[in-house]
Amino acid sequence: MLAAVMTMAMALASPAGAAIDTAGFRFQIVTADDTGLTRRIAEDLTKRLVPIFGGFRTELAQQRRMVYVAIGPVALRTLAARKCDCVVIAAYTSSQVWRSITSTVPAARLLSMTAIYAEPAPADQLRLVSLLYKRPVKVAAIVSGETGFLRPVLSGPGTVEVAEYVEGTDINNVLNRVGRSQVLLAMPDRTVYNTENFRNILLSTYRHNQGVIGFSADMVKAGALASTYSDIQHINAHVADVAADFVLTGDLAPPQFPRYFSTIVNEGVARSLQVAVDDSVRKFGRQPVVKTQ
Repeated sequence: MLAAVMTMAMALASPAGAAIDTAGFRFQIVTADDTGLTRRIAEDLTKRLVPIFGGFRTELAQQRRMVYVAIGPVALRTLAARKCDCVVIAAYTSSQVWRSITSTVPAARLLSMTAIYAEPAPADQLRLVSLLYKRPVKVAAIVSGETGFLRPVLSGPGTVEVAEYVEGTDINNVLNRVGRSQVLLAMPDRTVYNTENFRNILLSTYRHNQGVIGFSADMVKAGALASTYSDIQHINAHVADVAADFVLTGDLAPPQFPRYFSTIVNEGVARSLQVAVDDSVRKFGRQPVVKTQ
């Protein structure tokens, strides 16, 4: 039930659970907890959204169509189950979890829902590989039945070799199949990259002299070579962009990977793999434009 989650809308000016509903805008930020991190996300996002919805003077605004921003999977699941003529923008949820939660949502309802995925865009990750190695290298990725939908985004120039892992089987079998690739592109697949498998993945890639391109900063700190990553400011800026476009046009952008990001490198792993890291790698990113008031 929606009442079971913490709702925030212009949190500094109105009580939790109250939606902003003045002449210009109507939106609500929905979260599943009240931790310090969640409050930081919600407060920063509110500051970005208030100016956007404050200038909302279209026919859509006059109808007061609620725009919900779901922070995390639990909030998204709650809103996906709610029957309303509303718009949902999800953030801080992976593409795999988004697909799982929305798989039973009616097609007509899904047209009013979108997401900024939590994980890096594969295209940006592959560009990072090029910057790291500075020569053509073989890249492999492991997917399960839950992430097979990502195959299309791994195709194109410099096609990635995709190997499928079946849950419950020995992860070493699939790791040996991709052992000839210089790089393993990790995807946020809980079937593949779980606690039980992760140690074997790191050991196998070290043995094969493979660099792992992780899907989070924490994964790089744990032993992956490098990754692009999006922090709170990156994700919230992208959410605000999508909201602003919707306010302006009435059209909702499709679910997408983060537009803004920075790069993190495990310098020790890079040295052990004899990968030279320069400023083109360290500074690789795309930052939101700071808008003056």
